[in-house]
Amino acid sequence: MNWQQLISNKRLGQELRHPERHDDRSEFKRDYDRLIFSAPFRRMQNKTQVFPLPGSIFVHNRLTHSLEVASVGMSLGNDVARALKRVHPELAGTLFEELGTIVSTACLAHDMGNPPFGHSGEKAIQAFFREGRGLALKPCVSAQMWEDLTHFEGNANAFRLLTHRFHGRRDGGFVMTYSTLASIVKYPYSSECAGKKGKFGFFCFEQEAFQRIADDLGMLRLSAEGEPLRYARHPLVYLVEAADDICYEIMDIEDAHKLRILSYGEASGLLLGFFSDESRKNILDRIEEEGITDNNEKIVYMRACAIGLLESECAKAFVQHEQEILAGTLQGSLIDHVAPLVRDAYRHCTEVSVQRIYNSKPVLDVELSGYKIMETLMDTLIEAATAPGKFHSEQLRKRFSSQYDINSDDFATRVMAVIDYISGMTDIFALDIYQKIQGISLPIV
Repeated sequence: MNWQQLISNKRLGQELRHPERHDDRSEFKRDYDRLIFSAPFRRMQNKTQVFPLPGSIFVHNRLTHSLEVASVGMSLGNDVARALKRVHPELAGTLFEELGTIVSTACLAHDMGNPPFGHSGEKAIQAFFREGRGLALKPCVSAQMWEDLTHFEGNANAFRLLTHRFHGRRDGGFVMTYSTLASIVKYPYSSECAGKKGKFGFFCFEQEAFQRIADDLGMLRLSAEGEPLRYARHPLVYLVEAADDICYEIMDIEDAHKLRILSYGEASGLLLGFFSDESRKNILDRIEEEGITDNNEKIVYMRACAIGLLESECAKAFVQHEQEILAGTLQGSLIDHVAPLVRDAYRHCTEVSVQRIYNSKPVLDVELSGYKIMETLMDTLIEAATAPGKFHSEQLRKRFSSQYDINSDDFATRVMAVIDYISGMTDIFALDIYQKIQGISLPIV
């Protein structure tokens, strides 16, 4: 793959208007602004990241997480662009210089396809088709669509959200640039290649759009003709992934300390574990010199140091492994290729997070409740789509926004309309609809 082809400001759905410019903003900055002002982006403020949505203590939701990931992504993109221009002087003055904006924009979008209630929402959609009443739909859809449904994935759903022409909308969906769209597809292959991890990058409905983008950008195709579609990653995916990895792991530790799931000693030990003894002492000395005595503020300071180090290490790893990335041969994430001390500290944080944070009572309670809500919504609304003649089904379909083609003559389109509707819900809206269809909540009470 080569950078000159990989960085393109051609827009999906407006390829014929590609040469036109409307103002002084770059096309990638227009992408960024388009996402910031969009309704799906705003809705992330009421979607669970890890912990329950805030009461008296404000912890991260999908929106604040995405903004922080975008901030780190901007730094990663800018640092990599600056370093690689020294290696490849011919890239100066080209669109390559806008790497920071492209990566930051992709970071804003990376979680937009996630359903309510975090990963339990994904699992509930998958389980409905694998082992619930949705299993009866298997003969009614194509083999590839069945793989899509049973492996439902937030990343693939984000690509659909940004590219699909929903009812009444324009061709190309959000009409984003090719490079921005390619940068969010973490798993650039169809669901037929999902394997045990169940990860994939696009639904069958959007496969043609992804293939068009990937071929135009010169992304390496790894599958032969007639095999399930599979590509090497767009290089910028590694930077988006790194920004996400850095933020969710480090910020979850800060949140866990605020919620008293981790003690000050445990949280500070994890954050200082990224540094050598000398650097650790310097950080503690600076905290003392600055007169910081509040433990929460100390953790904030250590967190900032850890994020800064991880960002620098990941940018360095990208530059060092540029040729492998462009050849599509790099194994693992950038975190796997940072300095051993930093890599081992990150892995230790992950182990502790699994044991102490992701299996903590507040997190499990959200997952259990969210799973039940999602299971009920899927059960009820899929029936409304697949048995449209019933009175109750007709009433339920009236709840759908006009952008979702729930009344289509095509069976598969109606099923996907339900997926689109439910996955776009906030946690609060999903709970509200659940209570109403269960008869728990009435507007007059």
